Amino acid sequence: MSFSTQDSDEVLSEMNVTPLVDVMLVLLVVFIVTTPLMTNAIKVNLPKTGAVAPAEKKDPVVVSVDQDGKFYLAKSEVAPELLEKSLQDEKAKDPDIRVQLQADTDVNYGQVAKAMASIERSGITRISVMTAK
Repeated sequence: MSFSTQDSDEVLSEMNVTPLVDVMLVLLVVFIVTTPLMTNAIKVNLPKTGAVAPAEKKDPVVVSVDQDGKFYLAKSEVAPELLEKSLQDEKAKDPDIRVQLQADTDVNYGQVAKAMASIERSGITRISVMTAK
């Protein structure tokens, strides 16, 4: 025996969304399957070329500042006032030069700032600061 508080003459006004969800899932699967096929739809005959050697990757110039505040350019000690001139000479050899700045954790921040200023004044724009993980 089932008792209901509602009159049996009322119309159910709730929409059943199960068929809608089924249709949407089917459409989703169709799109997932057909999308990779659409990216390769244009047929193009590519020209044949000979093997080309990849561009030579040049190692960056390393400017180091040790814990005593001494400057090094590619493992050779450089006076702070000569660092800018040395970097300008390196830039004259290679206009696309990259510089990596590495400084000891105990070095005074002012020394690092001097090194960065020398790099900037020498006209080098590609600089990265090295850190440990």
